[in-house]
Order: sequence, then structure tokens, then C-alpha cells
Amino acid sequence: MSKPELEPRSGPVAAPRPSTAPVADAEMRVSDADRERIAELLRDAYAEGRLDAEEHAERIEAAYAAKTFGDLVPLTRDLPAHRSVSFDKPPLGAQEPAPAPARPLPPARQEAPSVVAIFGGAARKGRWRVGSHLSAFTAFGGVDIDLTDAVFESPEVEITVTAIFGGVEIRVPENVSLIGSGVGIFGGFDVREQTVADPYAPVVRVKGVALFGGCNAKPRRGKKLREWVRKQLGTE
Repeated sequence: MSKPELEPRSGPVAAPRPSTAPVADAEMRVSDADRERIAELLRDAYAEGRLDAEEHAERIEAAYAAKTFGDLVPLTRDLPAHRSVSFDKPPLGAQEPAPAPARPLPPARQEAPSVVAIFGGAARKGRWRVGSHLSAFTAFGGVDIDLTDAVFESPEVEITVTAIFGGVEIRVPENVSLIGSGVGIFGGFDVREQTVADPYAPVVRVKGVALFGGCNAKPRRGKKLREWVRKQLGTE
């Protein structure tokens, strides 16, 4: 004779416990510093001619929109400068390695007061001298202006942008003021303005027009101007 089937017990059913399994490395959330590190690698590749303007724009957009490390890794996988994203963290209580002694800074380059890109790309970055006026013109191309390591020779820098079917990207140190007054016509002119507390800090003014193109200017977090205008002018 077969055994009778047991009837299910009545009563409340316990809710399932939340999973305590660790999150996979590729699913870990990224920080702004992680996004900026990948964006810097992409800018280097663009300046070296490894990426064209369209590829650079697409990957930069994807880098700043990334949510996890899995989103960032493919963006530099095919570049020689690729450095794998590390998920490892030092154990608790471990001491941070001592910082390496500071190297003497190389002399700043003297550059032309204009950057032009037509059907191509142009970049201005590293240690270079920036005066009171700078112009950026692009048509069917892209211009990348990085002021984070530049030597400011004027307390105020005015950048005039003309972008026609192209894009101009400008980055400034986080400890300078940034002001914008540009116009976008069938395009975008985005300046992330900020005013720093230091009254002696340099001021960068971005103006111009983007026609079927775009201009994006913003501070770069974690990068500060090391050579102050006030020191150069002998006010300290």
C-alpha cells in the first residue's frame, strides 16, 4: 500500500533571506576618479592618432556614463596604453606606500595662441604656457584643451570657441574660476561654471559659438593649479 501524501502545513511562509554572496568585480560601482582615469587614457590615444574624432567622442561619452567596472574595461582594451582596472584593495591596517620624491618640473612649452582642427583632431595638454587669450576652431573635427598642468601667465584667460560640425573639450584645474557665455545653434555649449573662494585664483572665461557641434568646459576634479599667478606676479 502506498504511503499517503503529506498535506502541506498551513501557516505563514518565511520570506527568503537576502543574498550575501559577494558582488562580482565587473559589477562593482565606479567612482568619478575611475571614470576620469579612463577618460585620460582615451584623450592620450586621441592625441596620438590612435582614435579618430568620432571614436574618441563615443568612448568619452561611454566613460562618463559608466556605472560599473565592466562598463569601463572595454573602452581601452584595444589601446597600447591600456592599464587593467584593479579591483584589489589593501588589507585593513596596511600602511600606504611612501610617496616617491617629487621630480623637478620640465620647462613649460611656448605654444601658439590658437588651436585649429579641420577634418581631424588637435590637442593642447601637458606643461604649456597659456596667455590671456586663446582661440579654438574646429570644422568636422575635434579640439582638446587641457589646462590642468598649464602655466598661467595671466590672471584671466579668455578662450574663444568656434565649433562647426565638430567639438571642443576644455578642462581646467578645480581651483580656478570658470565662466561661460557661449551659444549653441543646433548644437550644445555647456560650461560648468564655478567660482572659487580664493580671490587671487585665475579666471577662465569661455565664449563663442557651436554650430551643429558642441563645446564642453568643466573643472577636472583632483587636479589643482600648481603655479599660481600671484606667485608669478610677486604678490606673495
